[in-house]
Amino acid sequence: MTAAKRQRARRGSGEQLREEIVAAAKKLLAEAGNADKVSIRAVADAVGVTPPSIYLHFADKDELLNAVVFDVFSELDAAMLQGADGLDEPLARLRAFGMSYIRFAVGHPEHYRLATMDPCASPPAVDEVLATSAFAHFQATVRECMDAGIFTPGDPLPITLDLWAAAHGIASLIIAKPYLPWGELDVVADRILCAAAMGHVVAGFIGPQPEPADIMAWLATQRRTKPAAKPAVRTVRQRPRSRG
Repeated sequence: MTAAKRQRARRGSGEQLREEIVAAAKKLLAEAGNADKVSIRAVADAVGVTPPSIYLHFADKDELLNAVVFDVFSELDAAMLQGADGLDEPLARLRAFGMSYIRFAVGHPEHYRLATMDPCASPPAVDEVLATSAFAHFQATVRECMDAGIFTPGDPLPITLDLWAAAHGIASLIIAKPYLPWGELDVVADRILCAAAMGHVVAGFIGPQPEPADIMAWLATQRRTKPAAKPAVRTVRQRPRSRG
């Protein structure tokens, strides 16, 4: 059903119309499940304007989709900050960022697909907004983990990319293959994020890019130096003596 025609915009309301166009494109994308199915005409009908009115704000459909990507990353960043609110310890904050990232992606599959997996978005534009939002918070927290001695000090970028890859990997797999037996989202997400983080913690003791033999040697050393667990004390219940 076509939306009712919009009244002529008052002077100075152009920014409001632009926001309505982006919001309509996001809604249609979520409903259609594919960016190819969202046309400029459909967006114009949803807002209640003519297609030429869309082109006053966006040169073409790709530019409109780029604006949607900007908006999605802004929402993602807000969700991450909210998820980590009140956490002072950097490793706990890093975990909260990752969990919020995955929950947002799985909760907004078509928007996340467009923002991170669809080639229609302009890479420079995506990188620009990413570098100033979600990615920036990941990297700043990785640096705090280095300062706290959790990760080996150095360039935080490789660890940030590794942890982001872990979060993106499980999120995109669950979106693409929702019927596989993943189990509860928070459980599998937490397991993968913790494994990725712990890998970098342990790498600080073994060395960069260790070979399997290096890992086994380090593990053997840990087992030799680890105090042996005391055997559990079992209470033997005495049988009553027979009076016969």
